Amino acid sequence: MLDKLELNQCNKNTVWDFWRCLDTCNSSDVLNKVKPYIDETTQTFGPDPINELQGANQYIEGFWQPLKHSFPDLSRETFIFFGGVSNGRKDGDINKDGAYWVTGTGNLVGTFARDYLGIPASGKQVSIRWGEFCRVEDNKITHIYYLLDYIDLMQQAGFDVLPPSHGKDGMYLAPKAQDGILRDQMDPDYSAYTLDHMRKFIYEGLNSYDESALESMGMADFFHPDVTWYGPGGIGACYGLKEFEDYHQKIWLHAFPDREVQDLNALIAEGRYSGGPGWAGVIAIHTGEYKGVNATNNRVEINGLDWWRREGEQLVENWVFVDMVHLFRQFNVDLFERLKQQVSAK
Repeated sequence: MLDKLELNQCNKNTVWDFWRCLDTCNSSDVLNKVKPYIDETTQTFGPDPINELQGANQYIEGFWQPLKHSFPDLSRETFIFFGGVSNGRKDGDINKDGAYWVTGTGNLVGTFARDYLGIPASGKQVSIRWGEFCRVEDNKITHIYYLLDYIDLMQQAGFDVLPPSHGKDGMYLAPKAQDGILRDQMDPDYSAYTLDHMRKFIYEGLNSYDESALESMGMADFFHPDVTWYGPGGIGACYGLKEFEDYHQKIWLHAFPDREVQDLNALIAEGRYSGGPGWAGVIAIHTGEYKGVNATNNRVEINGLDWWRREGEQLVENWVFVDMVHLFRQFNVDLFERLKQQVSAK
């Protein structure tokens, strides 16, 4: 029987091979090629409006083939890749019902040759931000959580369905240390320390906001003063803790002062990298204006993905996805309908 480190390595190989299969197979035979990796029991949770898919057939026919149809020369750039075991629980019992996960993020680069989900094709090369977490059991992927940044893709096509970002648009870069691809086995003690550090940050730091003083979250204890925060389309990247506070955190907390991080679907760490998906990762009441939408007082569930790079006791880089389409739909605002109206107006 494999030990935890050996099993983690096998799981990483399974997911890496799955992605390589998707990237290299022809559209006509990809379904049969991926069945060794995922089957009809696999649950996939994707971005709005794709949302939940069941099994290999729906994953390929409902997501991958339409994507390849619109971007026929699509190629994957992966700049973070690692695995680990965790249950993501807030109660601190990290050994209860633990599961093995593998994650990655980067860009899908290709020519926007045909319309995609109503986004008009530009005929130009685009970089689609992608992020994914895969749960692996017995060499099979049983759960997939993934997001593509549709707002950023719309911006590249020339459409702005949200007010201008406060941060810098179009910035989603590989780790500055160029060490994010962890194909080899890492020191388990070092990885365990990173995971413990992240649990404190997420469940003690992020959930400690007292709804009045920004300092109550203690972000300065975890984020380096020069942290780079790669925010999603509609929010933008922030350079340094001050920009993060001014361009995102204050605005977010004004809209969702009671927001609370939930038990995450997974929270894993390997080496100096950590990450987690949340469906819904955060639950809040929309009590303040956000990006032109006045408070609805609706309860919202926020789906997202995060990855962090640690140096010493502080986080120096953070890559962030938020399903903005899903979020705004809970405000009774359909961002794809906004897009449709802009396309018609052109």
